[in-house]
Amino acid sequence: MKVRFATPDDVPTIFSFIQKKSEFDRKIGAFSGVLQVSEDKLRQTLFKAIPFSYVLFAESSGYDVGFALYGFRYSSFAGQPSIWLDDLYVDEEVRNQGAGAALMQRLAQIAQENDCTHIAWNADARNVRGLRFYSRLGAEITEQHGNRCFLRWVPWSIA
Repeated sequence: MKVRFATPDDVPTIFSFIQKKSEFDRKIGAFSGVLQVSEDKLRQTLFKAIPFSYVLFAESSGYDVGFALYGFRYSSFAGQPSIWLDDLYVDEEVRNQGAGAALMQRLAQIAQENDCTHIAWNADARNVRGLRFYSRLGAEITEQHGNRCFLRWVPWSIA
């Protein structure tokens, strides 16, 4: 499994993964809205001089099989950044083959290289399989409001 950074040429693929992620979320009842994203919006926000977020792809046999969309946050109290993972999605037919773990490990490496305090995200409580995956990584649910679980992961602090 190879992990790579997205380039401007990947905008259609990023858009496709966001659509697949929204459909997954719809199936478990976590999303009922209308996608407002477009390829043009992605190009404008991800590949300008100051990008708002970044995208990693997991590749297997030359095909993109998963993606992670993340950004940095900064805590004035800690005086350090953290990473917010907005989306993690792996194509259903290749789940349990290491793509999600490879994406998360690369994200952990990026966090450590940038002196981040942690990686945080949320997940729907109905995504039981996803929550089990995050638990196996060592992520902790720090709080839960209804079906929204807030997770935190600090893999580089584990000896």
